[in-house]
Amino acid sequence: MPTPKWKLSRLLFLSALFAYAAPFVSQAIGQAASATPAAPATPPTRLAPTPEQLAQQAASEADHQQMMDQLHIASLRGGANGTDPSAPNFANYDESKANPFPDLPDLLTLKDGKKVTSAKEWWKQRRPEIVEDFDREIYGRVPAHTPKVTWEMVSTTTEKNGDFSVVTKKLIGHVDNSADPAITVNIDFSVSTPADAKGPVPVIIEFGLDPAFLAAMRKRFPNFALPSQVGPTWQQQVLAKGWGYAELIPTTIQADNGAGLREGIIGLCNKGQYRKPDDWGALRAWAWGASRALDYLETDKAVNAKEVGITGHSRYGKAALVTMAYDQRFAIGYISSSGAGGAALYRRHWGEMLENVAGTQEYHWMAGNFLKYAGPLHPNDLPVDSHELIALCAPRPVFISGGATNGVSGHPSDGDGWIDARGMFMAAAAAGPVYKLLGKKDMGTTTFPPIETPLIDGDLAFRQHSGGHTPAPNWPTFITFASRYLTAPGTQHSAGNSMRH
Repeated sequence: MPTPKWKLSRLLFLSALFAYAAPFVSQAIGQAASATPAAPATPPTRLAPTPEQLAQQAASEADHQQMMDQLHIASLRGGANGTDPSAPNFANYDESKANPFPDLPDLLTLKDGKKVTSAKEWWKQRRPEIVEDFDREIYGRVPAHTPKVTWEMVSTTTEKNGDFSVVTKKLIGHVDNSADPAITVNIDFSVSTPADAKGPVPVIIEFGLDPAFLAAMRKRFPNFALPSQVGPTWQQQVLAKGWGYAELIPTTIQADNGAGLREGIIGLCNKGQYRKPDDWGALRAWAWGASRALDYLETDKAVNAKEVGITGHSRYGKAALVTMAYDQRFAIGYISSSGAGGAALYRRHWGEMLENVAGTQEYHWMAGNFLKYAGPLHPNDLPVDSHELIALCAPRPVFISGGATNGVSGHPSDGDGWIDARGMFMAAAAAGPVYKLLGKKDMGTTTFPPIETPLIDGDLAFRQHSGGHTPAPNWPTFITFASRYLTAPGTQHSAGNSMRH
């Protein structure tokens, strides 16, 4: 007998809850351990899987197998182990072994071999070629017709955030589910703007954690807490510039697991059926939700909708970069620790690999066709790579961020090595020719900079901070970078804002 819809939704929520909990608990343990000497290379503590999590994993594996059957793939190569240094497949952190496929697809060569030499050729010919490859092989296609989203204002309150008075609007985006009434999608979104603003303000949208998830974590684990913030929060830092901020909860758009692919916006558009190999995955679904949030902001008189940025960390860093690439209305992006599936090159062999993303824990982020490159094909068979995703953001400014490779134990297993900061830098550097073709500035170097060296003079920016897997240390640098493009009412740009095509 099939599991009732409400029970399945609860199961997916609980499973996602425990999947999210592991890195936060590990990080909290790592921070506590940093206060006392610790043995090097100690793998972080992990939560034991719960029955709900095991059920969700079984459902994800079944969906994953169904896609492999569609693709006629018998098996996939295994990914890297990121936590156990004694494992035979422990992640590579040796730069001499990190570039087995050093040749990247040429950004400015058409498929017929002709070189692209003008902005017109980029917009009319080369860019559409690249988008088609990403749609078909990497992130999947958004349906030609998606349901309408109707935004409901749940509440409007004036509140304090630190020393700042803000007006916060909480909204729910009701997705028309007349195509399949059994599937309900309600997007959780909030917008906060300075209460004393003299006009419409720039806003940074963050892909954020579900407050319901955090509340459930605190209930189950009384001592649970996110890593403490030192100094002003990122929201307080943007308020100090006279900007606003917004929180978009991506898991209210699409579940962060394979078991949920027949629900959420993807399931709604597919009427509860399995995906086809080129159907969209969660990253494109989350990006679609961000675009719908921007649709709302275009109607909000408190917001300067031409100066809306997007940010996210880790898997949500991937989503933020995909959002920037596909929706040219977004003015700027802060892409934090996005790694494989985001800004890191697939052709690299460092930390997380393409094979990890194609596995049962992460494949739902991508199109089904992506699995081919961990099976009969290899990363160098990809028609595109991540430098081209960054190039799709041109000419708008993008800040690529990552943390230190090694963590408190002195080992990558509790640092940010998994996301390959150098690989993300290499992708950003390789995207530079498109920025220059469109009259903008690249990073000015192809040499990987020392840690905590900001490269923010161009329209492509990069900085690796000395912290771990967190966006916090690079927020001040991003805000300095973004200040060239975003302006509060009554101030002036230092570098203008002619970013859009």
